[in-house]
Amino acid sequence: MNDEQLITQLFEDGDRALIARDVAELSRIFADDYVQYDESGKASTRADVITTLSSGKIRYVSMVSTGRRIYLLRDDLAIVHGSEDDEVEQEGKRFPVRYVYMDVVMKRDEKWRIVASQLAKPMQRS
Repeated sequence: MNDEQLITQLFEDGDRALIARDVAELSRIFADDYVQYDESGKASTRADVITTLSSGKIRYVSMVSTGRRIYLLRDDLAIVHGSEDDEVEQEGKRFPVRYVYMDVVMKRDEKWRIVASQLAKPMQRS
């Protein structure tokens, strides 16, 4: 597989791991120094994201990625952006969540890892 295919696989594995709350798989996908900024600007580390998922506070019921684009900047650095249409369960209630994202992906020890994510709410369509 080429690097673009490997990165695509990494993101598909990540979606499945988030739905399954697979801590081992998420630990493989997110770099040790991973940081995620949500739409309010709040930063979460890899440990924060995994703890929130494994605690059951939030559960991803389904995830649909749309418009994902991968830009290889170097042989060890890529930017990935796209959007997600997810169904989430929190505090016993299910609701849709839609966001756009931009991720920084780096190859470390010959393996691609997500090192940073920025999430944002998409503009409302009129």
